[in-house]
Amino acid sequence: MTEFQIHAQLLSDGHRLGRMRTSHLLLHRNAALPWFILVPETPALDLLDLDPEPRSEIIADCAAISGYIKAELGLPKVNFAAIGNVVPQLHLHVVGRSANDPCWPAPVWGNLPPGPSYRLERLHTICIDLSRRCGLRVSWAE
Repeated sequence: MTEFQIHAQLLSDGHRLGRMRTSHLLLHRNAALPWFILVPETPALDLLDLDPEPRSEIIADCAAISGYIKAELGLPKVNFAAIGNVVPQLHLHVVGRSANDPCWPAPVWGNLPPGPSYRLERLHTICIDLSRRCGLRVSWAE
């Protein structure tokens, strides 16, 4: 069996934070808003092609990230999508939104201007918080 690999474009776009119950967790490099990307370990290309049990487990991981965004980051809205038109590997976007973000009310895809990068201290804090709140097993790497 070959080792699971995350698509190079996803790794280029995000910081690899660690592993949730069913998925690898990345954080988009643009710190203008919290944009998490979950990459389930599956050969399936679409979320809706999965059997009910693994699909429910993946959704539960996404819901945990959504809860973190709302409770810990204080954002009122979360966008969720499994688009995969550019990167064919199944991955899920969980994005914290507010009326103050740089592309509100438009979607983030194609509308997010270049923004600040995360500072190392902030990445470390996010990993600790996600570990405590969501069970993230940290394997943080740049």
